[in-house]
Parts: sequence; C-alpha cells; structure tokens
Amino acid sequence: MKVYKVGLIGYGFIGKVHTYGHRNIPLFYDQQEFRSEIAMVCTSKPESAAKAAAALGAKGVTDLREITENPDIDIVDICSPNDAHLAALKSAMKNNKHIYCDKPLVSSAAEAAEVEALLPAYRGIAQVTLQNRFFPATLRAKQLIDEGRIGEILEFEGAYLHSGSSDPKAPLKWKLEAGTIADLGAHILDLMNFLVGDFACVSAATHIAYPRRPSAADPATMLEVRAEDNMNCIVKLPSGASGIVRASKIATGAEDEIGFTIHGSKGSLKWEPMNLDKLFFYDRLAQGAPIGGLRGWTAIDCGQRYDKPAGFPTPKAAIGWLRGHMHCLYNFLSCVHRGVKADPGLEQGIKLQRYLETVKEAARTGKWVEF
Repeated sequence: MKVYKVGLIGYGFIGKVHTYGHRNIPLFYDQQEFRSEIAMVCTSKPESAAKAAAALGAKGVTDLREITENPDIDIVDICSPNDAHLAALKSAMKNNKHIYCDKPLVSSAAEAAEVEALLPAYRGIAQVTLQNRFFPATLRAKQLIDEGRIGEILEFEGAYLHSGSSDPKAPLKWKLEAGTIADLGAHILDLMNFLVGDFACVSAATHIAYPRRPSAADPATMLEVRAEDNMNCIVKLPSGASGIVRASKIATGAEDEIGFTIHGSKGSLKWEPMNLDKLFFYDRLAQGAPIGGLRGWTAIDCGQRYDKPAGFPTPKAAIGWLRGHMHCLYNFLSCVHRGVKADPGLEQGIKLQRYLETVKEAARTGKWVEF
C-alpha cells in the first residue's frame, strides 16, 4: 500500500476536520492501494505546535517551509486562515507538492493572479476543499442536470445561512473580518456554479448589521467592522436565465443551512439537508386559539448537540457534514494516486476568487457587473 506523507498547515477547527478524513478514510473506503498519514503539523506558535504534534503523533513546527520544502512530504494540506494561504500555496507549488487547500483559495483577485502565474510550471496535483460538491445528493443532482432530466434551467436559488453574527455581542474574530462573501459565499457560489454552469453577470447587495463589535482580545474594546455580514445576489446565466444566490451570518434561527432549488423546463431539483437534524414535535395541549394559537409542529434543532465531553464537529453542522468532507478528501487522494487532475482544482479556486471579487464590486457599485 502506498502511504502519502502529509504536512498539515494549521490545526484549528478545519485542521481537525481534515485530520478526521485522513485518519478515517480507511474505514469508509474498501481499497488497499493507498492511504495518507499526517507526518508534520505547522501552527503559528511553539505551544500550539507542540499541542498539535502530541495530539497527532506528528512532528510540530512553526515554519511552513519545513513542510513545503521537505522532500519526505508528499501532500501539503492547507488549513490556515484565508490570509495565510498564499505563502503556503506559493512555497508548495514551487516545490511541486500535491496540495489540498481549504476554501477560499486566497484572499483576493490579486493573490489569485499570483497563484495562476505559477500554474504552468507546477507539476503537482491540487484540489480546493469545496466539500458541498461531494454529498450524494449534490453529485446526483449534477448527474441529472447533465443528463438533461430537468431540461433547460429556467430559474434557481441557492442559500447558505448562519446566525452567529446576528448577536451584536459576537466578537470580531478573523472570520468576521474576512467577511461572509469569502466564508459562506465561496461555498454557495461554487455549488451553484457546479450545478447550473458558469455565470454571466451579477447584481449584489451586502449589509453590515452592526458597525462596531467587541474585540476578541478585549471585549471592553469596540472595533470598527469593515466586512459584510451577508450577500444577496441576482445571478444571470449566459442563456439569460437568472437566479438568487444568498449567504448570511445574520439569519437569526439558522444553523448551518445550505440548500438549493433549481427549476427547469422538464423538472426541478431541491436540496434541504437540515431536515435530518430536526426532531418534529406536536404538542396536543398547546392552545389552538386565537387563529391557531401556538398549536402545530415544532422543529427542534437537535443537530449534533451531544452532551459534553462531545464537542466535535460544531454542534450546528448538519448530520453527514463530515462525510462530505471525507469524500472530498478521498477524491483528492485518489487523483494523486492515479496521477490525474483533481476537480475542483486550483483553476476553480482562482475562478471562484474572481467570482467573489465580482460580487463585491456589484454590491459596492449597485450595478450589474460581468463575471
């Protein structure tokens, strides 16, 4: 069996998600040709590197070049914050490492151009972690669309909703500073691009719910908020058909709710992944007046809220969320082993980055902007 040595850059939440995949793929996939093994882990501080190394049984470092320039490392797995991706990508590409990079690929169109400039000389296999493409339901939806089963796409909508930023006391952590377009928007724009095809142009609006938020380091200090809390897009396809694509962190009551509806000339598709996470309760004793009172079915958000010490993954993640991540990683490892191009690759990451920038421009100018 071929064992691919992995260097993990970043060991926060997503680092643990990717680790889960590397460790558990052998239990989920009945093949004896290859597996991956985390040999090194890099974090920003010596103490966190030591803690991660102890948890993983790997070597801990604080300089990513010890991973990207190490001849014994086959795969560089990038799980660091968005603004740290570029340095890891450039070093890994120059050393022709296979790359598995969390989304979004980088932080700006200018950074995407730097990655694109390195592609002609790059000899590794790379994939962006866009795991929502890899659920059975989304894979099957793509098959049905490509087979023409729903006919010509007439209209569509896709949304990825969270509620964490609806609380004005939520501290200004790095994801809030990165913005919803880069975080949730990257996922839903990519998923809809995967399903309905390339976009022609977009009109968009965004909103900052609370102009000032508490500092993560010192809650008594209020900081200016510069990044958007939501995005609402009208997207047109080359055919002229249009759809609505939304992402929000201020959708009060939402958990980790990603879904879509696509209407075609022959049929429609709908994905509602959160239903498995809800217990529906009907209280016969609830008052039925006036006008129905409070009687009816209540959807209880059970999600993955096991009692402590259970804490992973996030309690808001849909049941099956980790499974999508695992199949995304398996697709990458299989491509590496077979020596074939992975999809979505760096090119898709670059294109997606430009989509994100185009949405921001449309929101800023209030005009239709071509992709």
